[in-house]
Amino acid sequence: MNNIEELIEQLCPEGVKWNTIDEIAKVYTGGEPPINCIKGSIPHESCKYPIYGNGIEIYGYSDSYKIDKDAVTISSIGANTGAIYYRKAFFTPIIRLKVLMPKSANILSKYIFYYLSSITISSKKSSVPNMNAGDVKKIDIPIPPLPIQQEIVNILDKFTELQAELQAELQARRAQYEYYRNELLNFEGKEVMWSELQDFVFYPRNRISATTVNNENYVGVENLLKDKQGKTLSNYVPTTGALIGFRIDDILIGNIRPYLKKIWFATNNGGTNGDVLVFRIKDVKNKDLSPKFLLFLLSSDKFFDYDMQSAKGAKMPRGDKSAILKYKIPIPPLAEQNRIVGILDQFNKLVNDISLGLPAEIQARRKQYEYYRGKLLDFKSISNG
Repeated sequence: MNNIEELIEQLCPEGVKWNTIDEIAKVYTGGEPPINCIKGSIPHESCKYPIYGNGIEIYGYSDSYKIDKDAVTISSIGANTGAIYYRKAFFTPIIRLKVLMPKSANILSKYIFYYLSSITISSKKSSVPNMNAGDVKKIDIPIPPLPIQQEIVNILDKFTELQAELQAELQARRAQYEYYRNELLNFEGKEVMWSELQDFVFYPRNRISATTVNNENYVGVENLLKDKQGKTLSNYVPTTGALIGFRIDDILIGNIRPYLKKIWFATNNGGTNGDVLVFRIKDVKNKDLSPKFLLFLLSSDKFFDYDMQSAKGAKMPRGDKSAILKYKIPIPPLAEQNRIVGILDQFNKLVNDISLGLPAEIQARRKQYEYYRGKLLDFKSISNG
């Protein structure tokens, strides 16, 4: 940081000029996908240039390209409006993207990307958020000399690379965790009792007032995280009516689009709605089934696959509550359940708990990156005159 601060002081002691995007970059709006293209995520020898949709998804591949250099793209319609991406060369954007290409060799695309990523880009308020080319062109951006841009890009690239390495390691650990969980919970061919879920579990019917919940103890399908990542604070909390009450050690599963694999082990009492299923072990079965062991059984891909197979509805599938209760689970001795829970609990904390292990380190590196990005891109302004 000292070197870059000295460089900024040396090259622009009075501050830097600010320009609009229109002054420093060409702004392209995508169009319809070309005729000669294939849909899907796999390129073909004759169609190798990716066509990006509104965000990170790939619409398909084209036999030609519209942009021949690295560029910055901004999602310009829908829920993802304002999201910034840095694309490598050769892609064909469709209409939902705005593409920024520097007009001068003295302005780096990657610098524009990092700056725009550090600010909030607003969009038109309507039923469908959107951002037209005029909106993008009005955005102001500080333009320091090229050596400073390059040094800022170098520093932030290193932070980004470190986060990517940690994320890749985390994904590998999670895959390893899934493997061992499947192995530990595989009782096929073993002498163990099998029972339907309904023999040990029920859906509680107790109701609580909406006035008793807040964003910490209200759980809707929206604040359950996909891929078994638990939950986050709710952005919406009902203020009237009755809710389904849940309590500590209950298991909550999102019942809309089961393939999203939304599941949370309750660590507090609270309330939810009909889009979330609450699983509670029967009082008479507490000595036979550990709540945490049940959690690991219901967190398996095998369970979610079963849930999807019996789900109803094509566009927005919903789990069949009766069919779910017929799902068969193994019931080994409680001592064996506790042994398995002990192993998987430690593994789970290392790969999923944001206060421990790799998730905590990734979170710390992300905060560090955002701090230095803010410091590096905080320029004094001087007149353009």
